[in-house]
Amino acid sequence: MGLAFPLPVKAVMIDLDGTLVDSIPDLAAAANMMLAELGRPALDAELIRTFVGKGITNLVERTLCGNMDGVADPGLMARALPIYERCYTQMNGRYTTIYPGVKAGLAALEEQAFPLACVTNKSMRFTQPLLEMVGLAGYFRKVVAGDTLARKKPDPAPLLHACEAFRIAPRDMLMIGDSLNDTEAARAAGCPVFCVTYGYNEGRDVHTLDSDAVISTLQEAADLICKP
Repeated sequence: MGLAFPLPVKAVMIDLDGTLVDSIPDLAAAANMMLAELGRPALDAELIRTFVGKGITNLVERTLCGNMDGVADPGLMARALPIYERCYTQMNGRYTTIYPGVKAGLAALEEQAFPLACVTNKSMRFTQPLLEMVGLAGYFRKVVAGDTLARKKPDPAPLLHACEAFRIAPRDMLMIGDSLNDTEAARAAGCPVFCVTYGYNEGRDVHTLDSDAVISTLQEAADLICKP
């Protein structure tokens, strides 16, 4: 049986890359800086876009292989990872843009007094500076990054950690994301989940995911929920 709308929830968790911001220009620039330093040709940013979603290690390996499923030489990976992290530290936030409707949606959620958490697989050393640079940090009472815990999405641990921080049962905390990582984590945690249409999802159609609603803006999400 489907959920009834407006959906009563007490708090909202929101993914970062692909949901709040488009950071592909920074990620792609860093990836191509890494390739140049390794003496390899650059890749198209739209191809790199499809590599995003499983963390930096996977992004680097996919970039080195030029495809989703390749396995890079361990020695090359050991050289490439610190180069990428150094390059991304330089690029983080430089070309990132906030998706249309995000600030209005966050303001609407804030006006409805929903506590907000940002739950991302990006490392905290990149996450907090990026949120501050784009002017979104003030909306979030809690930030759970990819290295906050030993496990990250699609494991439910980060979502459950946010629920515990707000002292809210998972069924009462909505997850909003853009990818399979988000829907799998939400289902495993027992949280309802909405997906945005404009994110990454490794190039796959978001409508194929197991979500409770597909939304075009965060404002639409705010209109689909209410306080119990």
